Amino acid sequence: MSLIADTDDKRVATDDSGLDRLIAKYGGRVPRYTSYPTAVQFSAAIGAVDYTHWLAGLGRADGAISIYIHVPFCAQLCWYCGCHTKVVNARPLIGAYVADLLAEIDLVAAALSERLAIGSVHFGGGTPNMLSPDEFSAILDGLAKNFDLGDAADIAVEIDPRLLSRNWASAAARAGVKRASLGVQDFCPQVQAAIHRAQSYECVAGAVAALRDTGIQSINLDLMYGLPRQSPASIATTIAQALSLAPDRLSLFGYAHVPWLKPHQKLINAADLPDARMRLGMQRQAAALFEAAGFQRLGLDHFAKPEDGLAGAAAQQRLRRNFQGYTADAASVLLGLGASAIGRLPQGYVQNAADVAQWQNQIEAGALSVTRGIALGPDDIFRAEIIERLMCDFSVDLAEVAARHSRRLAEFGDAFARLAEMEADGIVSLEGPIVVVTEDGRDFVRSVCAVFDRYFDGEGSRHAQGV
Repeated sequence: MSLIADTDDKRVATDDSGLDRLIAKYGGRVPRYTSYPTAVQFSAAIGAVDYTHWLAGLGRADGAISIYIHVPFCAQLCWYCGCHTKVVNARPLIGAYVADLLAEIDLVAAALSERLAIGSVHFGGGTPNMLSPDEFSAILDGLAKNFDLGDAADIAVEIDPRLLSRNWASAAARAGVKRASLGVQDFCPQVQAAIHRAQSYECVAGAVAALRDTGIQSINLDLMYGLPRQSPASIATTIAQALSLAPDRLSLFGYAHVPWLKPHQKLINAADLPDARMRLGMQRQAAALFEAAGFQRLGLDHFAKPEDGLAGAAAQQRLRRNFQGYTADAASVLLGLGASAIGRLPQGYVQNAADVAQWQNQIEAGALSVTRGIALGPDDIFRAEIIERLMCDFSVDLAEVAARHSRRLAEFGDAFARLAEMEADGIVSLEGPIVVVTEDGRDFVRSVCAVFDRYFDGEGSRHAQGV
């Protein structure tokens, strides 16, 4: 199955007359499966009392934990954004947020039965580099006060290149940051105007140079396809510019146009958006260009140099998937800090209040701010493993997973019927109990995963397009 891009009139043609049928059948709105159950299933039935109890049950025997810190501030609103963030330029508001983050760290640590070790820390947003260097360091000092945070911890930060100074890069390096992920999305000025994010190649190149000069060597660039006014020609130019910066990793995310959930996306002219055929064409075009440049394709939307640790994890089938995308982090515990942050514990998922003011009021009252979540049952854990392996490895041995969870293959009667239909369509192959997503089918892997999702009702209005 091949796609041929016509860069003059922005149309994508195919030599496979069945492609449109596959897109119509498997390209609808389905979860991204950064978790299972997905955040759509979180409810107020799980709250701060449950979280406190779950925290008390953790111990050093659970291994080193991971920390996610959400910074929900940006200097400007990007119209494509699907994150929990808001425009804030008043320094006192950011300082107050940091003070409450430090208080939340203390509250979480006080709920634990013993001091735990931290293996990784990820700052996301929003724009973490809106924090001052002192505020950024204070958060890490707060973690070190309450947890064992050694020099070996993998500390990563998401960065807006437009706001990065050499002073901030130097401070981050001194604080122990080892990896940085820069938001690029697209270098084309017409696309940038359509998404309200003006950001030159020179700006990004300067940010990459500043990070490397200060010792932060592992660089990831985030790109997007499916944006308004994108074309095969423009995305090819963006990729060539991105590759010239010699990143270690690349992420290629599909834009999710959900203005009924993110009202600011109504500022994007829907008529400027590529259709599903063009989206798929640009996605495959980009993947081919990355692979031709020597990057290994990992999972659905990540690429890494062969010597990168993420590529090594994929080769050994140790790749994992969480709310930050694909990772080599094997921690069984992820604690989320900050407004809207999501955590995962052996017992289930928890999410803090998304509204910053609500989160702050609860923290300042001395209470944890979990407002929703879901407790994991044996069936959730069983299905989560199947879905994660499909998302990471594009194959899963159902018999092996079933045996590990004391389940029977007979339970998958309906699933096998749907998989047989997918096999007839050429997107999976079945080798007894082993499900293998084909090369043509990897673009539809989320729809394959949905076969094993007992919560998914097929409506998918809260999810991104499957391609």
